[in-house]
Amino acid sequence: MTYVQGFVIPVPEGNRDAYIELAKASWPAFKRLGALSTFEGWGDDIKRGETTDFYRAVKAEDGEAVVFSWVVWPDRETCENAAADMPNQPEFQNPPEEVPFAGKRMFWGGFTPIFEGD
Repeated sequence: MTYVQGFVIPVPEGNRDAYIELAKASWPAFKRLGALSTFEGWGDDIKRGETTDFYRAVKAEDGEAVVFSWVVWPDRETCENAAADMPNQPEFQNPPEEVPFAGKRMFWGGFTPIFEGD
């Protein structure tokens, strides 16, 4: 069964294009390491909740959007092996001086699917 690695990321609205370019440039490494697919979604209909919401989860600041993304792997082992090998990939050898998102407020996790509809 597949394994899903999910991410929620605060991104300054002015960095949208730079974020998209970084995501596109990173995909070849993920694919080479065994990823089956990826998805990057720019939040444009995120409601503010009374108790919690996506904005609060990443402590989004004024002028920041929330990106919801995931990578689908064939299994957890492939995901873990890829994470260990990611620093060795050429796409990550010379990271940009400034990334287009707030990495310290990003969160992620791995998920074993329990239902997949089509």
